[in-house]
Amino acid sequence: MKFSTTPTLEGHSITEYCGVVTGEAILGANIFRDFFAGIRDIVGGRSGAYEKELRKARQIAFEELEEQAKALGANAVVGIDIDYETVGKESSMLMVSVTGTAVIVR
Repeated sequence: MKFSTTPTLEGHSITEYCGVVTGEAILGANIFRDFFAGIRDIVGGRSGAYEKELRKARQIAFEELEEQAKALGANAVVGIDIDYETVGKESSMLMVSVTGTAVIVR
């Protein structure tokens, strides 16, 4: 499966548009990680805990996107848009949403 944020894949011709596909992942953040991430934000530096959760959520969303595309018979997804949001009470959860167009390329 090929993925692209562009509307086409260089060197490939789109022969069929199969439909819009999406993948979402919502992950809760651990309270202890939140506490230590807050301290790190105060003193500076990167929050490895949040970065790890963000990568995990993005991977889950792309896996869902790929499953939907395969179910439609596609071998690529173009025009991918990735959105990141915090949701839930006091923004305690991280949501990653991935949307694109499933296509067949040759």
